[in-house]
Amino acid sequence: MSEKSLRKARQRSIRIAASVFLFPSLLLLAVFVVYPIIDSFSISMVQWNGISTVRKPVGLENWKVLAVDPSFWAAFRNNLIVMFISLATQGVLAISLATFLDIVGKKGVVFKVVWFLPYLISSVAIGILFKFALDANFGIFASISKFFGGGTVDLLGRPERALLAVMGVVSWQYTPFYMILYLAAYGTIPVELYEAAAIDGATRGQYFWKISLPLLRPTIVSGATVSIIGSLKYFDLVYVMTGGGPGVATELMATMMYKTSFVKQNFGYGAAVAGGMFILITLVALLVVFTLNRKAAEA
Repeated sequence: MSEKSLRKARQRSIRIAASVFLFPSLLLLAVFVVYPIIDSFSISMVQWNGISTVRKPVGLENWKVLAVDPSFWAAFRNNLIVMFISLATQGVLAISLATFLDIVGKKGVVFKVVWFLPYLISSVAIGILFKFALDANFGIFASISKFFGGGTVDLLGRPERALLAVMGVVSWQYTPFYMILYLAAYGTIPVELYEAAAIDGATRGQYFWKISLPLLRPTIVSGATVSIIGSLKYFDLVYVMTGGGPGVATELMATMMYKTSFVKQNFGYGAAVAGGMFILITLVALLVVFTLNRKAAEA
């Protein structure tokens, strides 16, 4: 058998082996990701209460209502606010904490463990905890205010404060994840670069801005992408703490989808909301990733 025939046989056996190993993963993706997406778009074109066997076809009517629904666009606006606050707070805090831990080295093990703990706690448990901690009458801030002779402090019951209060809790929970992400990226930076910079007389600040930050840029882009996607589909902690209220002050696309489908039992319109989420999240994520990658390439 010629060498060319052996090469072809080897490539064929590699393709067969790869197909065998990939098939279970592709099957799971098809069943649990691709099919639900297709089925959601299918349900969005019917009127259905989620229980009845009868599904009344309505065509694109749910989508037409969604396109002009002020509640949906208000929820999308809140998601954008959550996204920008997450990028501004979680990203900056995470890089700051990771930089501190990188500087102190093994001496910062205790800080690393303590700071990472919030991420290990269930979002539902955190939501319940802070719902009581921020209670207008018996919460932490209300108790401090009363101790000094003040009145109640209603952070979750005031529309202008509720979303910021919730975002403070969200940032507290998720900053540790990005901290570990950036700390791992710091570990890939050769020590020789810092030693060479120190020999050249560079300060810690100059080393961070001129060496560390540019090398962290790919990880920052990845972290920003994860943060954006997570912010646009966020649900659990917000729903537990405020249920989307007061009014629609903290209503997000995911909480609107849940309440439309499972509370109002309008699964057709709820599926349209889910489809709108899918489209908007995809567009925003692609736009941001393209912009960040282009800036990184220019730098």
